[in-house]
Amino acid sequence: MWSLLLKKFEKHPAQQKVLRLMFERGFQVNDEGKVTSGNIEIAHTQLAKEAGVDRRVVDSTTEVILADDLLRNIFQNVKSIPLLREVAPFLGLGVIIIIPDDAAHAGIISDVSTVIARHNISIRQAVSDDPFFTTEPRLTIITDSKVPGSIVEELLALSSVKGVSIS
Repeated sequence: MWSLLLKKFEKHPAQQKVLRLMFERGFQVNDEGKVTSGNIEIAHTQLAKEAGVDRRVVDSTTEVILADDLLRNIFQNVKSIPLLREVAPFLGLGVIIIIPDDAAHAGIISDVSTVIARHNISIRQAVSDDPFFTTEPRLTIITDSKVPGSIVEELLALSSVKGVSIS
C-alpha cells in the first residue's frame, strides 16, 4: 500500500517527504487543503520546516492529495493516537518493547500477547512500527501493571523476537 502512495509522487521527492511525515503523524487534509490534526490546523510553514522543504511543497502536496480519490480518502480519514510509552511510568503502567527478528513475520503480536497473558497481565495498548517507515521497527506493549523481569526470557525464546526491553 505504501509503495502505491509513494508512486504517485515518484517524480517529486520533496512531496514524498511531506506525504510520509503527514502519514506518520496521522495528519489529515481538509477540503480547503489545510493540514489538520482533528480540528486543529497545522501551519504549512511548520510542516515544511519539519520535513525540510519549502512551504510551497506542502501546498502542492495537499493539492495533489485532494485531486486524487485514493489519497483524499486516506488523508481525510487517517487519525493519530496517543502513544503511552513515555508517560507509562508516571501512570504506573508497564512497558515492553519488542525488537522483532523480522517485522513482516506474521503472528508476532499474537505470540507476545500469549506470553503476557500467561502472566495474568492485561495489555492496555499495543503499537507496532510500520516497517515501511522505519529501518528498526519495534512493537511497543503498554501493560496495566509493571512487568516482571522473568517475562523477558520467555519473550526472547519466541522465534519471532530478537530483543526485549522492559520498564
